[in-house]
Amino acid sequence: MGNFSLSFNIGGLQEDEEGQQVVERDVVIIGAGPAGFTAGLYAARAELHPVILVGQAFGGQAATTSELENYPGFPEGIGGMELAERMANQATRFGAEIVYEEVTKVDFQTYPFVLETYGATYKAKAVIICTGTSPRKLGVPGEEKFIGRGVSFCATCDGYFYKDKTVVVVGGGDSAIDEGLYLTRFADKVIVIHRRDKLRAGPILQKRAFANEKMSFVWDTVVDEVLGEDFVTGVKVHNVKTGKEDVIPCDGVFVYVGLIPNTKLFEGQLELDENGYIITDKRQRTSIPGVYAAGDVQDPWFRQVVIAAGAGAAAAIDAERFLAEKAFEAAAQEEEKEAS
Repeated sequence: MGNFSLSFNIGGLQEDEEGQQVVERDVVIIGAGPAGFTAGLYAARAELHPVILVGQAFGGQAATTSELENYPGFPEGIGGMELAERMANQATRFGAEIVYEEVTKVDFQTYPFVLETYGATYKAKAVIICTGTSPRKLGVPGEEKFIGRGVSFCATCDGYFYKDKTVVVVGGGDSAIDEGLYLTRFADKVIVIHRRDKLRAGPILQKRAFANEKMSFVWDTVVDEVLGEDFVTGVKVHNVKTGKEDVIPCDGVFVYVGLIPNTKLFEGQLELDENGYIITDKRQRTSIPGVYAAGDVQDPWFRQVVIAAGAGAAAAIDAERFLAEKAFEAAAQEEEKEAS
């Protein structure tokens, strides 16, 4: 991954009464996708010495995309992981620190805010949440059983294993079609199963998909079960209009039926909408002053890398202003105290 280094230990550590390492920072960023890296870049340039806690997914959902064709500045397109590495390099160049730690608990009721990881406790004067989303599962029999043995949620991760084989892609949005096109590099056949009679993907992706001789489409159909013994051998489906059942033989199933925000950690701490997304205002502020959210974790509408990056920048800019106001208030109180 690039020329930057992921840190495991940070200088200037203290320890609490239980011997847990304590790290104090002006800004801690949770998540290392486009929003998190951009927030880190802006916070670092403001000399806020931010820490970016990577969690489980370096680069976020964007890193699993084979090619981004609509990110400005790359007319020929760029791979999702390559873009993530470039963003990380740029953020660290200005002083952001990338730490491969996962946050396990947060306390936004105290100030500075407290974030616990497996390796250390972080105390932050401002927090920017960029934890993104995770793939939604079908929730059908066989899906969990065959994860890693024929069921996947990432074509760029697993596509190579299906060379000259038949795979099913479930879904009809941008992710499903983009990843389905990527799978045609390896698979002999890519069968797209969609519950509607037309795709939701953008026109350019649709045009490319319909023109690809390796891709075929099964309309008005949902998957009821993933079949197999040791590995996937097919899917059981039914037509939502006629009710007709069928079995489609295949060697792999790639699922793209939506996303779930990674916000379980913040339940009871921040205001969430009915679908679990963090509610923010136009300045990326959450229901707790000093806590911000950016990217897909608070954006169920656009889900675009360029928008996530912009939101990360906005969050960092407002966090810098928040901290400046806090510093001014503290100085004023100190002057008052000395005057009395």
